[in-house]
Amino acid sequence: MLKACLNGGRGRDAHPAVPVTPAELAVDAARCAALGVAAVHVHPRDASGVESLRPEVIADALAAIRAARPGLPVGVSTGAWIEPDPAARVAAVRSWSVLPDFASVNAHEAGAEAVAAALHERGVLVEVGLWTLDAVEAYQSWRVPVGRILVECMAEEVPVAVADAARILAALPSSSRAPAVPPSAARSPQGAVAPPVLLHAEGPATWAVLAEAVSRGLHTRIGLEDTLLLPDGTPTPDNAALVTAALAAGAR
Repeated sequence: MLKACLNGGRGRDAHPAVPVTPAELAVDAARCAALGVAAVHVHPRDASGVESLRPEVIADALAAIRAARPGLPVGVSTGAWIEPDPAARVAAVRSWSVLPDFASVNAHEAGAEAVAAALHERGVLVEVGLWTLDAVEAYQSWRVPVGRILVECMAEEVPVAVADAARILAALPSSSRAPAVPPSAARSPQGAVAPPVLLHAEGPATWAVLAEAVSRGLHTRIGLEDTLLLPDGTPTPDNAALVTAALAAGAR
């Protein structure tokens, strides 16, 4: 699976094509889906452009994307930088009037399992974000079913990021390190079928780690959240160009 990560925490000061409003997210999501991505990951913003978990903000973004591309799976972040208080993140999830198809939870963050449990209770597929070996250890104690594992390499140096990917992948149960399984398996309870793995990086290591994901037969992602550059180092005009380049590199 190739997922498009459309905006992340970036604003237009980082790149003029970063989608911020629901309408902009919808246009980009539809373009990327037409190129072949299987899902999109977005960070919805309030009227002032700040990331938010408030129900109306989540609902507006999801409604716009689904109207533009019906049936396209859409996910959101629940990162602690959006709402630092774990209890408030749980309350936000429970208040959502429109639900995403999936949502990411970073295992190293305080209250992560409680946020994941709130998502699972509402029928939202949980993606667990693993940045470090300590995060892997924390995740392995969870009792919440997980639909997808995100191995997220945050180091900017390419050799370090690729080595981090290898270490984190090696720390996962052997069944999770196997090539990607059909999406239906991702919804099986933890322990019944190992969740599929999506491997990606950010910044200068983005394309090297994407190539590593392709070589291992793992899911991956691309978009302006992760990089502003094409594989040749030139600035990308938009998310669609990044998706086109990822497909050319073998991502599927």
